[in-house]
Amino acid sequence: MEKTYYHSQKSASFVGRHARKKSDFATSPKTSDVSSAIDIYGDTAWRETVENVDDHNADEISLLIDQFATTLSSIDNKSDPPEVPNYVETFSKIIESKIVKYYSADGENKFGKTEEEDSFFLESVLRVGKLTTAFGDFPAGCNAAPSLDRVSVVLQRAMAFLEEEFRDLLEGSRDLKEEESGRSVLHEPERDKGGEQEFPGYSAEAVARMGRVATAMVASGYATECCQVYSVARRNAFTEALRCTEFDTVPIEEIQKMQREQLEGDISKWINTVKRCATVLFPCERSLCDAVFSQNETISAGLFSNLAQAVIIQLLNFVDAVVLTQQSAEKLFKYLDMYEALRDLILSIDRTCADEESSGELRSELTAARDRIGEAAVYLFFDLENSIKGDASKTPVPGGAIHPLTRYVMNYLEYAGVYKDTLEQIFQTNHILAQSLSSTKSDKSNDREIKNQNPNKPALQFSIQFITAVELLDENLNAKSRLYRDPSLRYIFLMNNGRYILQKIKGSTEILQLVGDTWYRMRSTVVRQYHKNYQRETWGRLLQCIGHDGCQVNGKVYKPVVKEKFKNFNLMFEEIHKTQSTWVVNDSQLQSELRVSISGVVIPAYRSFLGRFRQYLESGKQAEKYIKYQSEDIELMIEGLFDGNPNSMGRRRT
Repeated sequence: MEKTYYHSQKSASFVGRHARKKSDFATSPKTSDVSSAIDIYGDTAWRETVENVDDHNADEISLLIDQFATTLSSIDNKSDPPEVPNYVETFSKIIESKIVKYYSADGENKFGKTEEEDSFFLESVLRVGKLTTAFGDFPAGCNAAPSLDRVSVVLQRAMAFLEEEFRDLLEGSRDLKEEESGRSVLHEPERDKGGEQEFPGYSAEAVARMGRVATAMVASGYATECCQVYSVARRNAFTEALRCTEFDTVPIEEIQKMQREQLEGDISKWINTVKRCATVLFPCERSLCDAVFSQNETISAGLFSNLAQAVIIQLLNFVDAVVLTQQSAEKLFKYLDMYEALRDLILSIDRTCADEESSGELRSELTAARDRIGEAAVYLFFDLENSIKGDASKTPVPGGAIHPLTRYVMNYLEYAGVYKDTLEQIFQTNHILAQSLSSTKSDKSNDREIKNQNPNKPALQFSIQFITAVELLDENLNAKSRLYRDPSLRYIFLMNNGRYILQKIKGSTEILQLVGDTWYRMRSTVVRQYHKNYQRETWGRLLQCIGHDGCQVNGKVYKPVVKEKFKNFNLMFEEIHKTQSTWVVNDSQLQSELRVSISGVVIPAYRSFLGRFRQYLESGKQAEKYIKYQSEDIELMIEGLFDGNPNSMGRRRT
């Protein structure tokens, strides 16, 4: 409804429309002059005197005006101006008649319909501007003063007209284009059928007209009014664009009270908005500025800088609020997303503004905000290290399975590996802060380890922190392993968790690059040692039961010792199987490796003992009393280990 009212004003006087629009701007001296000039234009009788002025010789008069302006400028004695010819008044009326004719009785705007007419009008406005400047060199009260007043009024009317047209092009053309095409100012520029680039919400033709109007206004000394109209229109458009991204400016106090889920949602909207600004809105806005003010690069740079700064201030206020919220390690990845978004926005500003001085302040503010986020990210990463050191739970995980802390830390570090380049940049920038926060001596040793892998390459700061976090986890797991009374179960626990850590590292290209092959092989050796220690603690003691020592006395088999060894073997094996069937090895490959290695040690030894001494036991029930298992039975029962099932005793072969 409001838009219908706005366009209906076209049929009324230009004065009413202009007065309504002028309330949007701060009034400058020139704007006040323009307003008073427009009041004269509202005079119907005067309008009729200029509406039908004969302009058939307009080109000839234009040349005469150029010559007269040159003559005025070349006069040395400014106190004695020449007589003003009649064609100056005629030229003034021709321009005023053009303004009147641009608006027909049906309210249709004729400006922009005929390129030849528009070009003549704009060139005429520039001539009036030159003529006004030339008259202005003469003192007040001279015989040229009335002519100066006359051309000044004409220029003011022309500027008021162009100002309104400029506003219409910025607001009306965009609204109309969006209605017709269904596109929004948020859309990337498209290309028309002729291959020329379109601008956000505007056709190439509309932008070209804006450029011609802007050039005329600036050249005529009305740059302030021109820039005001442009700034207000584009800032409104940008506000609309930001609103469409669903990012809202929220007071710091409310952000600090937000629950985690709501805050993360707002951060995601903020990130999308910043990315939108970096990839679409700012580049397109700068292209529009440069196209409209192609003859005035300084004005273009200043307008874009002012607009971008107003938007960036809103975005950075959010950053300041977020870094003041309560910190937790889980927020790290949202912070890293924010850091990357700001980093990309800085690159976009650098590309958009090139080496312009106006970009310096924008870049400085963005860089400072990015660094605040980076510093907060360092604190968050150290929160992870502190949480590892602070996890002092005294309840052992049943069956020696993977500890929840191991899963949490390695999943966290795996995700951090995706951001390894960003985190490296952050830790390089904040290496002094990182050193002050580190309370472990392992950082320096890790630094040396990484340098030893490649002496010619400086140690990556994030690699050091990553390895430190894994080693802190390792120290914590070693402490937790002592909660198990059974030494064998301790090694199962360490093996499970160590293998999980290795899998996470090997499964991520980014993490493997961080730690390096040398460090990974070192960790693999440690896990293999857990395996050996477990095998020695469990199966080494079992094999002692069937050792051949003491089985012969004076060259003869001593049956009581043989019987005792079979009896002890059976009891110990059954106890091991009963216990270790409830233990858990989550990784199927590790489970298979353990079973194979156990069988490879136990089966040959048992088969040898059985083959050597079974003949010395009496046959029948007495033999079965001591020889309860065949080699195949032992192998089958070993297959039931480490699956967490206490009933997996297997079936004896008969």
